[in-house]
Amino acid sequence: MNTTEKFEQWCIIELMGHQKIAGKCTEQNIAGANMLRVDVPEIKLVDACSGNPGGRYLPGFTRFYASSAVYCIHPVDEGTATAMAGRLQQQPITIWDIQEILKTQPKQLVQAHGEEDDDDDGGF
Repeated sequence: MNTTEKFEQWCIIELMGHQKIAGKCTEQNIAGANMLRVDVPEIKLVDACSGNPGGRYLPGFTRFYASSAVYCIHPVDEGTATAMAGRLQQQPITIWDIQEILKTQPKQLVQAHGEEDDDDDGGF
């Protein structure tokens, strides 16, 4: 591969910590460092009992990895990477909304910040 050629390949990636991820891989510079970008495709889930498509999906998402976290890269075709992504069922990080947390747990959050302390234990 030519050093000026951009890396763009469907892959199965083995990461430190015995983790795997599969998707379309490219290289992207972030804050002056080259990172491995893995775009995991949307996965249509299959019912485990019947083997039929269940109408549920895992959303596609993107993750970035430092080269030091990558143990092995297996270049594969798109079908193999998508099938492996379905088997691994990796999911994006759940984005939480602080407003929802405040609605459901306001007293716990206030106590955690020491603004309201009902007992004599000094905030512990």
